[in-house]
Amino acid sequence: MVTPAPSLPKDFAQLSLTEAAELLAARKLPPVEQWHPERSGDSAMEIRTDGSWYHEGGRINRPAMIRLFSTILRREPDGSHVLVTPAEKLVIAVEDMPFRAVEMKSEGAGKDRKLVFRLDTDDLVMAGPDHPLSFGTDPDNPDPRLHVRGALGNGLEARVDRALYYEIADLALVEGDDPPAIWSNGARFALVAA
Repeated sequence: MVTPAPSLPKDFAQLSLTEAAELLAARKLPPVEQWHPERSGDSAMEIRTDGSWYHEGGRINRPAMIRLFSTILRREPDGSHVLVTPAEKLVIAVEDMPFRAVEMKSEGAGKDRKLVFRLDTDDLVMAGPDHPLSFGTDPDNPDPRLHVRGALGNGLEARVDRALYYEIADLALVEGDDPPAIWSNGARFALVAA
């Protein structure tokens, strides 16, 4: 039985980086990459660009239900998204990205900085080598995203909200790297890809 991610024990802004790291370490997700059921179909579900989830055209308003479904979400090699259990695999439409990074906590500076993001599902993700940030190749039209889980290059990503992108850009500019970049958990992320 898959259990939904619990809500954060307290307001994200009140969490220390140590508490966030403990929550990250304690989080266990179902092994969806190992499940390859024969039965497949369409879930009649979609995740819209604003991060809202719909089933048969009606909005899903229960956060616990969304958190539960998000734990069995997987991106396929062809780029499609599915909800997968050991018994079945159902296609889900995703307009942009399945998650949104809606809050960020930054501690440290330069190479010692750590950035932890809260997703719209209350999941926490620390940017770093296993969870890279990327910003696209066009400095006039940034495409900020955070790798959440799955294979790098074809996994599940979160759209980094515009306000958080500006906060990241401000931190990077203060650091003074040329070209501007932000560090997190030992990894460096250029604000504009070469």
